[in-house]
Amino acid sequence: MRVKDVMTRNPVYISPEASVTEAKILMTRQKINKLPVLDADKHVVGIVTKNDLIKASPSAATTLDMYEIGYLLSRLTVEKVMSKNVTTVSEDEVIEEAARIMADSDIGCLPVVKDELMIGIITETDLFREFIELFGTRQKGVRVTLILDEKPGQLAKITKDIADLNGNIVSVLTWAASDPAHRSLTIKATGVTEAQMKDIVKKEGAELTGIKVI
Repeated sequence: MRVKDVMTRNPVYISPEASVTEAKILMTRQKINKLPVLDADKHVVGIVTKNDLIKASPSAATTLDMYEIGYLLSRLTVEKVMSKNVTTVSEDEVIEEAARIMADSDIGCLPVVKDELMIGIITETDLFREFIELFGTRQKGVRVTLILDEKPGQLAKITKDIADLNGNIVSVLTWAASDPAHRSLTIKATGVTEAQMKDIVKKEGAELTGIKVI
């Protein structure tokens, strides 16, 4: 799956000349926590977040009254508080790479650009939503987690055993186990019972680490 399949197209944005007050109002109205900042040519020049706006506001200990605070924030521009070193991503990038970039860079969103122009944005929320779909969370079934030998054909045996019982696999995920000789696997299937799934795991000589009907 690629970024363009998950991203929000034509996202809300703001200009660097806009005031912090305008940014706050826009975020509140749109119910968002991040705003791409675009210049007059629609190029991404920054990102401003709700945290940036909070940091820019006077502390609770200030002696200024609300009108003075409002005046100061209306004079403070987004350009002064935004993050300027913006990491972007292509619409054709795979979503796991987008997730890695966000995690490694400790950021919550990536503007999506094409020909140097922003065409969308992908956020942590988009990835969480896709994570739910990848695990087949909204479908009822038997979810089993096990550890297999790291060798060809192991997954095929498990899936064939499920198919032989007229079971239907709705989700399969694998990842590295604690040692290189094994691999962890999670499968969620419908049309099979918890007992049948346990029998499959035992038959194939895998180690059962978790099973649940959800």
